[in-house]
Amino acid sequence: MAEVSTVVQQPPEFIEAAAKPYITQLQKVTGGLKEADLSKVYGPQFTAGLGALTQEAIGKVGGLGAYEPYLQQAAALTGPTAYQAYMSPYQQDVIGTTLAEYDVQAAKGLPALAAQAIGAGAFGGGREGVQRAEYMSASDRNRAALQAQLLQQGFGQAQQLAGADYARQLQLAGQAPALAGQQISALTTLGGLQQSQQQAELAAQQQLAQQQLMQPLQATQALGSGITSLIAGYPGSQQVQTQPSPTPLQTALGAGATLAGVYRAFT
Repeated sequence: MAEVSTVVQQPPEFIEAAAKPYITQLQKVTGGLKEADLSKVYGPQFTAGLGALTQEAIGKVGGLGAYEPYLQQAAALTGPTAYQAYMSPYQQDVIGTTLAEYDVQAAKGLPALAAQAIGAGAFGGGREGVQRAEYMSASDRNRAALQAQLLQQGFGQAQQLAGADYARQLQLAGQAPALAGQQISALTTLGGLQQSQQQAELAAQQQLAQQQLMQPLQATQALGSGITSLIAGYPGSQQVQTQPSPTPLQTALGAGATLAGVYRAFT
């Protein structure tokens, strides 16, 4: 009985010689990737932190509450005695000097009364005394009125100064946080630009690190693609052979037996 055998035709030897190192290299590269320290490629070192300008902006946030001292100062100017701090330190001297001059001028009017009494023949009489008393009473009233006027004038000026200072404190209370906010906003904007630039640089470094990590695998894959193309150009084949091969006599006998069978079928 003939034996049937299968003959498999392998690709050329140069393809096999290239494929074996490729498989070894692929196993080595993939194993290395599993053991690679991915933290060198993916980690916080590739995230830009807060820059100096942004940190300075954060440090100035407390300046937004800079209005408090001014409000406290303004509140102190609303009491009934707030004007006292704005009274002129020379007011008493001014009042004293003014009243002294008034007394001098008032005293100059007494001789005129005496001369008038002498001319009327009433010097030293009751009429002269009444006139002198009326004169002194009027002088005292005028003196008191002058003093009150000077005091009122000083008080009014002090109130005006206190009111102006009150308005100034409120203005400063509004300006202080506004100026601080503008400074913080400017620093934040510049800090954001600085952080964006730093992040772009870190992203480029991360991309380079990833390429360096994947370069062996990519090179191995390129080699595998080339080997695959070669194998496609030289495909293997499979042939089925019967052993041993029939002799010419066996072939003839087989043909005769076939013809005899056909003859019997027709007869």
